[in-house]
Amino acid sequence: MPTHVSAPTGPAEAGHDTGRIPLHGLVELAEHTLEVVSDAGEGAQKCGQGFGALSARMGNGSWTVEIIPAEIQPPPRTPGSASGVRIRIGTREVTNWGDAAGLVIAFNEQVLLSRHRLDALADDAVILLEKRWGESDDPAVLAEWKAALEELSSKPYRIVLVPLEEQTLTVVDNPLHGKNMFALGVLCRIYDRDLDRAREQILRQFKKKSRDVQQANVRLLELGASWAKENLDFQIRVPPGPEKGPMVVMNGNEAVGMGAIASGMELCAMYPITPATSVSHYLGDVFERFGGIVHQAEDEIAAAGVAVGASFAGKVAFTVTSGPGLALKTEFLGLAVMTETPLVVVDVQRGGPSTGLPTKVEQADLLAVLFGQPGDAPKVVLAPATIEECFHCMITARRLAEALRAVVVVLTDANLATGVTPFPRPVPQPDWQATAPDGAPVAQGGKPYQWDPETGLSTRFVPGQPGGMFTATGLCHDEKSAVTYAPHVHQKGCTMRSRKLAALQSTLQPPDVVGPDSGDLLVVGWGSTKGAIEEACERARAEGLSVSSTHLTFLSPLQPGLRAIFERFRRVMTVEINYSDRVGDPFITSENRRMGQLAWLLRAQLLVDVDCWTRVMGEPLRPGQILAGIRAKFGKGADS
Repeated sequence: MPTHVSAPTGPAEAGHDTGRIPLHGLVELAEHTLEVVSDAGEGAQKCGQGFGALSARMGNGSWTVEIIPAEIQPPPRTPGSASGVRIRIGTREVTNWGDAAGLVIAFNEQVLLSRHRLDALADDAVILLEKRWGESDDPAVLAEWKAALEELSSKPYRIVLVPLEEQTLTVVDNPLHGKNMFALGVLCRIYDRDLDRAREQILRQFKKKSRDVQQANVRLLELGASWAKENLDFQIRVPPGPEKGPMVVMNGNEAVGMGAIASGMELCAMYPITPATSVSHYLGDVFERFGGIVHQAEDEIAAAGVAVGASFAGKVAFTVTSGPGLALKTEFLGLAVMTETPLVVVDVQRGGPSTGLPTKVEQADLLAVLFGQPGDAPKVVLAPATIEECFHCMITARRLAEALRAVVVVLTDANLATGVTPFPRPVPQPDWQATAPDGAPVAQGGKPYQWDPETGLSTRFVPGQPGGMFTATGLCHDEKSAVTYAPHVHQKGCTMRSRKLAALQSTLQPPDVVGPDSGDLLVVGWGSTKGAIEEACERARAEGLSVSSTHLTFLSPLQPGLRAIFERFRRVMTVEINYSDRVGDPFITSENRRMGQLAWLLRAQLLVDVDCWTRVMGEPLRPGQILAGIRAKFGKGADS
């Protein structure tokens, strides 16, 4: 057995791992980050996601982030073809992808270069690199290999050559159909994963394949573990945390779909768009069992129209999209606001503008969701911060849409959509599913928009309800739904639609502050940045900096009490994955500077001085990056 080697287990600085991996022996760490990268189509994502799910099922905290190339089929053996997964596992809960990977399995040296150039690897990372390219008979490939290793030598990586393809060919004829499972076996040995559970994981992943395919992948898993035992004289142990009761392991898009089912929704209408499409894949497998329908429309506009029509008819419908699709749905969303038709919209954000970065994360759509329709079109906007919240936000969204007769938008993003993490198994509650619309005859004199003057709420009429016939229109209308352009009628309609949001806000609670209740700096975030922000602030406090954080779930209406919270801190700064100008750049001043989207909203709504720190790198924020930004606020070092 390898001898035990002690190693530090504290949080990492940017660019450094949480503990050096020994050349020989066993190291025990509180957490560790690794990556699996290959050309697109070689299965690195299946390997990495399988390892992340396996670790979660063994009791570790786990967070995965997919590494997705910009093109669907990029040229192989190029830095742009890098595809894979980063996995961060820990003894405690893991809330973000960390700073740098301490170990990487790379199927060729070119995809490895991509990760090196992005500063994604710790300076002392162990690299398990496919050896065949360094033995190629092709002079061009050999030259690429030598140039890559020369570039990689700028950092003290420890490179171990691994015969991935050579070993895989002893089991299957095509190495593309198995290298990833050999790699999974290597990881299982290095990280002391239970092979029986790993076998179960493979059978789960390949449940739709033939028995021969399943068994071949199991043999490759075992072969990889055996090879690592014989050839690698180091291991990493990340102990599981305390027992937390029944857990589930899934990504954010699956959690959205499961939440829709748990909430009683009956129709998902959508058109395929990255990174939202897998919501429909998940629902396509299971929705029918719960009485639901997945409708793939001919385009984004039609998907919105189908969802609005189904909701108007009394069903519970939602539509799922990403940024470009949101733009196309604009007119139908405005119609839903004007007709006060309950509707849930899930927007899985990605980089923009236009087609932008289809496979990369960005918090790009907040202002578009709030203000993207012509005229005044108030909507409820929720932003889940975790994969677990993706589940519960769908239940909240469904109930609010029906209670308020409103459009409710759930803003997730690519980081949540494809990330995989464990969370406590939800226990269904009867009140998650609202009762069906009241089909009783409408009382004499009842009106389809009989607004309560205090709350702006009105009773929903559904087709076929006795005495409830009316003409629905997108035009300005009175309480009877009669079209009119009378000034006082339009004023009243706008007032009532807005008042519903004010009534909702009166029921909300102020957000929690993590850290001291007052101090020098408050960091404000929304969406998937929560884990990275809180880790960065925790590190900053350990350095003696007076920093706290708060995270907003409701973005429209904003949660109450924000001004009072902000006044307890000398400075307030949002951290976001969207664009802002930097003061001091050419032509940029404090007067013309464009702010981060949440910062812009908070400044406008609360009339307080809110600064921002934003990045649009196409990847999730790293805690070390945010920490550098916090330090810079205190004059302690340069911003990253």
